[in-house]
Amino acid sequence: MGVNLPIRARGLVRAPRADASQADAVKILAELKTTVEAFKAEHEAEIKAIKKGMGDVVQTEKVDRINAEITKLQTALDKVNAALAAVRAGAGGDKPVITAERRAHAAAFDRFFRRGADAGLRDLEIKAELRTDSDPDGGYVVPEQMEAGIDRVLGTISVMRQIARVVPVSTGTYKRLINQGGAGYGWVGERQMRPETGTPTLAELAYGVMEMYANPAATQTLLDDATTDIEQWLAAEVSTVFAEQEGAAFIAGDGVMRPRGLLSYDTVTNAAYTWGKLGYVATGVAAALSDATHNGVDALIDVYYALKSGYRNGAAWLMSDAVMGAVRKLKDGDGNYIWAPPSATAELGTVLGKPVYTDDNMPAIGANAVPIAFGNFQRGYLIVDRIGVRVLRDPYTNKPYVHFYTTKRVGGGVQNFEAIKLLKCAAN
Repeated sequence: MGVNLPIRARGLVRAPRADASQADAVKILAELKTTVEAFKAEHEAEIKAIKKGMGDVVQTEKVDRINAEITKLQTALDKVNAALAAVRAGAGGDKPVITAERRAHAAAFDRFFRRGADAGLRDLEIKAELRTDSDPDGGYVVPEQMEAGIDRVLGTISVMRQIARVVPVSTGTYKRLINQGGAGYGWVGERQMRPETGTPTLAELAYGVMEMYANPAATQTLLDDATTDIEQWLAAEVSTVFAEQEGAAFIAGDGVMRPRGLLSYDTVTNAAYTWGKLGYVATGVAAALSDATHNGVDALIDVYYALKSGYRNGAAWLMSDAVMGAVRKLKDGDGNYIWAPPSATAELGTVLGKPVYTDDNMPAIGANAVPIAFGNFQRGYLIVDRIGVRVLRDPYTNKPYVHFYTTKRVGGGVQNFEAIKLLKCAAN
């Protein structure tokens, strides 16, 4: 008695396209489930007959063949379920599909966090199957969802991440060429010679990727608590520390073992601006925005127009909360405040029609201080993220606490010196 398998798992499923609608995916899933049930019912009698009337060798061969087909069908069903989940989440949106491998990775990561110093071979064997860990060295790459969560919180907390350009890189240094202009031109008649013109000047900018770290700790008792969401807990601990470190470096970092900050570059009066330096406008007052003879509004207007018109579309102000308080009190010649409240929820207040971002890493008002920056930061400042976050588990250094030494590599610096202008508290 032979067993004719009318279907094969590999030809059974029409995999949903990336742009498939939710209705399409649901229809495909329903068809698959119906076909699987029909397959099981059709062969149930034949399996019983094999068990009753056939020899052990033939019986084993046929049953194994059917079981293999059922396994393939179940695998195909799992894939369609995963695809359907992706469609329900937004049909190719930002949420990643949680594959079986990712679930295994997250589970192994969770065991890695919770385990004691006497971890057995079972966890090591499980993690050895994963391609993204290095647990034998004490370290582990965090699951993709957790890493995305950390990056998302960083983008919410760090003002510079909101307004600057952020580029993921896979190397330790990111380089780019900048055209500084200089191309010559001329007007000619129809039959005149075309002499050679000037060649544009290119400047190379390099951004080193530095390493920052956080070292949160938890007791082993906390880690043993099965109700604790380890990924969520660690992401909350790490993201705040990383955001604080980044925020300070993006503003004032000296470029030594940290990103080079916006205010670490040489400055020059805007009238004498040269590439490689940031131009500034003086308030006219040695240590303030205004006095009896100098209106701070005039200085802000000068900064506004010091920026070329091509950069003003998309430009914004950057200052600390304390300086923002001083700016909000400034009035124009008609007695109107220059600060305007946001026109809608989630929007920002404006000064001279441009949004204002506050970052307390910006300096306070004082002698020779630079409390305000104005520019198109998307074009002016670059943040480079080295892909990946790594965790080292340390249960030995500070018993009974278990430390989780977490590292992330990031760099940054000015990429277009024309796109940012500064306001400096100085007489001239």
